[in-house]
Amino acid sequence: MNKVVLAYSGGLDTTYCALYLKNVLKLEVHALTVNTGGFIDKEVEGIMQRALKLGVTSYKCIDVTKDYYDSCIKYLVYGNVLKNATYPLSVSAERVIQAMTIARYAKEMGVENVAHGSTGAGNDQVRFDMIFQSMIPSAKIITPIRDLQLSREAEIEFLKENGVEMNFEKAKYSINKGLWGTSVGGKETLNSKDYLPEEAWPTQVSKTGSEEVKLSFKKGELVAVNNTEFEHPSLAIQYLQTIAQPYGIGRDIHVGDTIIGIKGRVGFEAAAPVVIIKAHHLLEKHTLTKWQLYWKDQLSSWYGNWLHEGQMMDPTMRNIEAFLEDSQKTVTGDVFVHLQPYRFTVTGIESPHDLMSSKFGSYGEMNKGWTGDDVKGFSKIFGNQSAIYHLVNDKEHD
Repeated sequence: MNKVVLAYSGGLDTTYCALYLKNVLKLEVHALTVNTGGFIDKEVEGIMQRALKLGVTSYKCIDVTKDYYDSCIKYLVYGNVLKNATYPLSVSAERVIQAMTIARYAKEMGVENVAHGSTGAGNDQVRFDMIFQSMIPSAKIITPIRDLQLSREAEIEFLKENGVEMNFEKAKYSINKGLWGTSVGGKETLNSKDYLPEEAWPTQVSKTGSEEVKLSFKKGELVAVNNTEFEHPSLAIQYLQTIAQPYGIGRDIHVGDTIIGIKGRVGFEAAAPVVIIKAHHLLEKHTLTKWQLYWKDQLSSWYGNWLHEGQMMDPTMRNIEAFLEDSQKTVTGDVFVHLQPYRFTVTGIESPHDLMSSKFGSYGEMNKGWTGDDVKGFSKIFGNQSAIYHLVNDKEHD
């Protein structure tokens, strides 16, 4: 009962938690970092050293990048999911995967306490808590930042008093980096007007001019960038990120409704996710039928919202994933994208499954599948119900 598994990223909140759990609650802290594609080996080494310096009993990092893609991100691509037509669920998606990994680790360790650094004002607290309640229902969930209602300034003061050395200027911003984008929260996102300053963005704009990129999809998954093939789509995403993010592409501020009912703002940079979703969507427009696209939109919107609200374990999600995967059978081809500072243009596609085939005619010019008389008959039948309605009812107004 004196052991706790702490979800540890090395940032301000989890640094505070590690010290508070050890020094104030007198618990044996086992810090766990769940890498969802946001950390390279050198960064993980730095996180481990900071954790050990704080006096944690043990530290471990589990890399779930590929599993994160396989169990979650690929369905966000299949569904072209952008929350409020803006946000690619950069943090929403990774939190449930992190929580599930932490729950499994706590089970393996036989530890009955778990802790996370979520505040009491955001979505993460609900996501972590719901996963823990489902997977480790007997565990006690400890949340120092939420329970003590701490501001970032109060956390910084506590850490300074305890001799912790870190970049407190940088710590004024809460940054979460993963395979599907990076979120940025700070004083500017706490109001409805201010935009994040240039220095707050984790990736500075360093590219000028423009360049062309070819994205190759196979059954809805990104498998190659500029003819370079990758053994797993997560690697293709990371590679595209190195090309597109230095242009400042994919930066924005998402405004949305939190799970707990209040409005919230968060900045994010997600060049690869936004480019991939837009490219994939264009490819689908060419390779899927009207009603495939329609029903995908309905289910994808619900799927993205339910995932955003932490409901990844709802069995309905597996049902929709099956539909989404089945819809991708013909979504294969190349998509061409023009990159330049702060924006991009998806210029066109090439696909063996392109339904805009010249074999059947050219839109606005000519057709090869029917005659003019065929269209006259079709139009008469297709508009018949509306015509009858007006013939019957318009007489009442004569």
